[in-house]
Amino acid sequence: MIQTETITAKKINYSSYFRRSWMLYAMLVLPIAFFIIFRYVPMTNIVIAFKDYNIFQGVWSEGSPWVGMKWFQRAFESRDFWYAFRNTIWLNFLDLLLGFPAPIILALLLNELVFKGYKKITQTIIYLPHFLSWIIVSSIATRLLATNTGIVNIFLVEGLGMEPVAFLTDKGKWVMTYILFGVWKEMGWGTIIYLAAITGINPELYEAAEVDGAGRWRKLWHITLPGIRPTIVVLLIMNIGRILGIELDRPYTMMNNIVIQVADVLSTMVYRVGIRSFQFSLTAAIGLFQSVICVIFLVAANSLAKRFGERGIW
Repeated sequence: MIQTETITAKKINYSSYFRRSWMLYAMLVLPIAFFIIFRYVPMTNIVIAFKDYNIFQGVWSEGSPWVGMKWFQRAFESRDFWYAFRNTIWLNFLDLLLGFPAPIILALLLNELVFKGYKKITQTIIYLPHFLSWIIVSSIATRLLATNTGIVNIFLVEGLGMEPVAFLTDKGKWVMTYILFGVWKEMGWGTIIYLAAITGINPELYEAAEVDGAGRWRKLWHITLPGIRPTIVVLLIMNIGRILGIELDRPYTMMNNIVIQVADVLSTMVYRVGIRSFQFSLTAAIGLFQSVICVIFLVAANSLAKRFGERGIW
């Protein structure tokens, strides 16, 4: 009898809750429909990686027969694939090593600024590169760093009497140029997240630290950094999960034939082989392999974070 009354009370509570909040659930209909139609339904075409896909016959017709692991085997036997795999891991690792701490450091520095007007101006300036496309950024890099016509090399040669530096044609210097321009472009945008996390720290902690005689460095080390540590961990896990994922526009616009051995990554290989050579099954196999490895890295990073006492992302 008591159990029946409890169930009835829960039903009344649920019904009253939905009557009050039905508009919130109605607002979710379009986002959910978007993800189902444009994210999950297209995932059914992942079978292209296991078929000899004929673009004119369609994915599910008899004109696209099943071939098992043929395209995975062909990818793994390709020397270009392993070069692109190595370059993807290496460039993303350098991005993580140099690019991940940069917005944290910048957010900590901005948080210590006393003059609010100067702080706002600085924030606006450092956010702007994020809104530039990589086409524009690569054009800026060319105008600045070209061996014969770049502004930097003109200054080095004519102003200082030095030899021109091959920023864009030497393999090692190209890698550093690629990484530094990526840090410059995204550093300010990443700072927004950390500044928002800093504002969520209880101001009473800083007041108590001042009473105890703590200086700026002590407050930074013992209050600010621990306060934003959960945010740092979550973003680190997400970045590790993308260690094998790389967008096309950045390497494609900055690479050239001279440095292709260090600049060709999986995304540029997929574009070159799949779109330009019409080998869609091969590129689907490469993309599926790339996604599986990213999921493995994501799960491993999340498990490691939980083992060290952090919340992780799930």
